Amino acid sequence: MSNSLEKATFAGGCFWCMVEPFDSRPGIERVVSGYTGGHVENPTYEQVCSNTTGHVEAVEITFDPALMPYKELVETYWQQIDPTDLGGQFNDRGESYQTAIFYHNEEQRAIAEESKQALEASGKFSKPIVTKILPAKTFYPAEEEHQNYYKKQSFHYRLYKKGSGREDFINNNWKETYDKEELKKKLTPLQYHVTQENGTELPFKNEYWNNFKDGIYVDIISGKPLFSSKDQYDANCGWPSFTRPIDRHEIKENMDTSHGMIRTEVRSGSADSHLGHVFEDGPVEAGGLRYCINSAAMRFIPKEKMKEEGYGQYLHLFNE
Repeated sequence: MSNSLEKATFAGGCFWCMVEPFDSRPGIERVVSGYTGGHVENPTYEQVCSNTTGHVEAVEITFDPALMPYKELVETYWQQIDPTDLGGQFNDRGESYQTAIFYHNEEQRAIAEESKQALEASGKFSKPIVTKILPAKTFYPAEEEHQNYYKKQSFHYRLYKKGSGREDFINNNWKETYDKEELKKKLTPLQYHVTQENGTELPFKNEYWNNFKDGIYVDIISGKPLFSSKDQYDANCGWPSFTRPIDRHEIKENMDTSHGMIRTEVRSGSADSHLGHVFEDGPVEAGGLRYCINSAAMRFIPKEKMKEEGYGQYLHLFNE
């Protein structure tokens, strides 16, 4: 591990569900499922689930803090769990499913404690925040069949995440909501039509279809980074086109059967606003995808203004 990389360890109940939220994000090198916090060396899945080893299911994340600050990892962690549940997580009960943040240095401890206090003070939950903050102990990787389970067994994983109650809890407690009337005041009529009414702006007559300045595009509503000009290309379709998003977790895809077609709609992960569609006719050498996005759903931030607007951590995208 290079000197620039650090480790973060989080216990959030079933480790199957704790890999996907962190995996493939900027600055994340790898996410490993495993066991920590107990008194038995090299425990097995069966031993840990028996609640006799003292271990909890956890994930160990290797990350570059210059690209993905630890504070952001902690914020992502809170949004995957019920921090008021002392007996486990959702349908998974017992000591091995308890939540905890395991810090690897004093800076991580301070960030975790401050974040926990802020969550308490926010009043988001009526019950106390019981997630523990503990010094990191030996981490034992889980068996191979448990690694990247969301990829290997995607159908069963989706069923499990929904059936366990985790998915509904996240949507009910962590999903941001926006008042439609406030959005009408904040957005232009075109921006509102595109993002809230699944509209489409005119090709070749929108703000960014031929913009090739260095910078990033952020969600017009939430401000979350969506696409980089480094991944933008001229698809000759009249709308901004990209080969990939900056952070796969900031967008979501839905099947769209409107207008007598079957397409894949792209929506923003945080604001749930309509962005556009993704097609499989993009540059093969860049993965073959074309994210065709409405200019009205985004705001462009030039490279030279990214730091002052709070997006300095994404300047690495423009390092040659």
